[in-house]
Amino acid sequence: MVETQVSFIVVGHHARREQAEKLAESLAAYLLVDENDFGANWNHRRALEWAAGQNNLVVVVEDDALPVEGFQALATEWLSRFPDSLISFYLGTGRPPQYQLEIATKLIAADRERADHITMQRLVHAVCYSVPPKLLPKVLARWDASKPADYAVGDACGGPVIYPCNSLVDHADGLPVEKHLDRQPRRERRRAWRLHG
Repeated sequence: MVETQVSFIVVGHHARREQAEKLAESLAAYLLVDENDFGANWNHRRALEWAAGQNNLVVVVEDDALPVEGFQALATEWLSRFPDSLISFYLGTGRPPQYQLEIATKLIAADRERADHITMQRLVHAVCYSVPPKLLPKVLARWDASKPADYAVGDACGGPVIYPCNSLVDHADGLPVEKHLDRQPRRERRRAWRLHG
């Protein structure tokens, strides 16, 4: 069995530079900082362009992700199990509200079946995820610059998204730096449903 090689890339915003640098250092990750408020969609696309040039699997991590103890090894295990699937290592409460009932229902079903992950048809968080290398050209070709980053990634990927029931990162639920197109304030609590460990 060939060991899965994984690289990490942190997408950051200049307002959270120190946080982004600390996170990147802790993960030995490549760092992309949005210096000019181009937005998350733009920066995530840059991250995936970088990923497409790597010879191994890449995990994209936002600057406000809070990795659990042993995150890199755990992420590598999941990527070894599902090398051809889009995986999200964060499953969050609060946002987006229209998916919360589905998430809750699926977690209950997973508990009943003793499953350790659920699948959904959409990437609803871009806090921490990995696109399979073979899908990167398709994702970049089908990229929609008008969508929020999470939907842009997942919709371009197509197909189901794997979410571990116990997230490998939490979310530092601070004030968003992103200017949302719907202009709606983000007041819901944005933390992981469940955390590994």
